[in-house]
Amino acid sequence: MSTDISLKGELMYLGQGHLATAASLLFQAYQNDPLFQSIFQVEKEGYAQRLRAAIREELAVFHEHQQPMFGLFHDDTLEGVVCMTRPGSNFGPERFWHWRLRMLLTAGYVSTKQMLEKERIIAEAMPVQNYHMLTFIAVHPNYQQQGLGDLLVHAARNELENHEESAGIALLATRSEYGKFFASRGFHELRSLQVGEIKGQLMFLAREDKEVVENSAE
Repeated sequence: MSTDISLKGELMYLGQGHLATAASLLFQAYQNDPLFQSIFQVEKEGYAQRLRAAIREELAVFHEHQQPMFGLFHDDTLEGVVCMTRPGSNFGPERFWHWRLRMLLTAGYVSTKQMLEKERIIAEAMPVQNYHMLTFIAVHPNYQQQGLGDLLVHAARNELENHEESAGIALLATRSEYGKFFASRGFHELRSLQVGEIKGQLMFLAREDKEVVENSAE
């Protein structure tokens, strides 16, 4: 898919050739995220290597199983990324065995276990069974404060619209500014979650909420 959305950039599905650049962008965005710092043990040597490896493995398995990954490009420059899982994709705690093996070899046992525990906690807290999960969303530091985050949310909403079996889009916001950003774009808080030592807001954009938001914007 390639969608010309504005002069700000072009949304495209991320292919194999984009994964390394997308992984680098996501690392820059998430290296200071408190949840990832907890999961990948920021206090221990090798934190950056573990986080980089985990992001690479996530993107690889997303690509392998054709999960929605969108990049926002201006010419050949990747300015933003959003990644989601579709309903019924078995991307919860019962991960593919080869993904687990690769994660164990690259990110380590403790980090792999905590990643799976995070997903289990989120899945058990959700009031619906079929939904998209927004796992990554980031704008490159050089291109922030230009409205690009809205374009990535727009891509996520379009993905929801194309899958009638999905009740909505869920995400876990681990910073107050993240929660405020998504709340102003139609997401509402379901509950507060504790993942290890980190608290976050489990947020959800229901399909009917999406329609209300879009109608009010017209």
